[in-house]
Amino acid sequence: MSAEAPAPLLTPDYVRSVWQTMAEHVRPTVLVGSDALDAEVGVEVTLACEMFQHGGSFKYRAAYNLLSSVPHELIVTASSGNFGQAAALAAGQLGKACSVVMPNTSSRVKIDAVRRQGAIVELVDTATTSRMERVQELMEAHPAAFYASAFDDTRVVAGNSTLGREIVDGVPELDVIVAPVGGGGLISGIVTARDVLRSSVAVLGAEPALGNDAARSLQSGSLVANEAEPGTIADGARTLSLGSVTWPIVRGGVEDIVEVPEAAIAEAVRLLFRFANVKAEPTGALALAALLVRPERFVGWRVCCVVSGGNVDEEIYAAILRNEM
Repeated sequence: MSAEAPAPLLTPDYVRSVWQTMAEHVRPTVLVGSDALDAEVGVEVTLACEMFQHGGSFKYRAAYNLLSSVPHELIVTASSGNFGQAAALAAGQLGKACSVVMPNTSSRVKIDAVRRQGAIVELVDTATTSRMERVQELMEAHPAAFYASAFDDTRVVAGNSTLGREIVDGVPELDVIVAPVGGGGLISGIVTARDVLRSSVAVLGAEPALGNDAARSLQSGSLVANEAEPGTIADGARTLSLGSVTWPIVRGGVEDIVEVPEAAIAEAVRLLFRFANVKAEPTGALALAALLVRPERFVGWRVCCVVSGGNVDEEIYAAILRNEM
């Protein structure tokens, strides 16, 4: 789709080289616990808080590693918000131009953030035009541009593996890491870091029940897709399917994916606010929500829940806290 920029193989040597080069660009994740939250959910939980990352989510790790690896001066990407914001930020830092295709249902705070970073926002009605259809039009109009996938690229996975490394190295005697699943870039990065470090920690996913393509794929052993972008409040997980890069990693390295109903996502947002003083967007609360849905799965385990981001509209966040969503 884009001018040539071959992605490297996801070898341990490449992953470790990314850890070294990215160290000066990313903020280390904030690892915190809360006795009050532990008591509420009945599990010993460490939160990996990526809302403090550049751009307000883990996506900056992937975006900077990817964009700094290609020579192209124009970047085109598709995102419901966080990757678009991270790509716009990284592009500006690297002196590149950026266009981001976003659903017109995207969070207003995310649309505004992408524009504030200097990128062009291309809004689409996904009921009539898919994100990728608009991306294809842009790529045809700008053949020298580079298409930056938000999840399906080894450079994205390697960038996200920096978070997995920080968790594995930073939380002693950890039993399981639970991470949100959309396109699979985050959880694939965590699995990759776990394997490079030769850790025995289990990795589980948390996915909206309304968009359970990854869970169904893992159960069936074959990649399946949602028929349309799911209408979940977890807008960062409104993806059609895992990708050709992420699916094999998920299939081989993720133990289970918990399907989370909307009410549990909202409740997890409230619990993070009330008992850990953490502002999470709905997608960022998916991991904790998995503990609410399947508490028996985690009894006696030391759990790290990845809070993947905190970019959420004020009105939506307030409505969730008031129990109106």
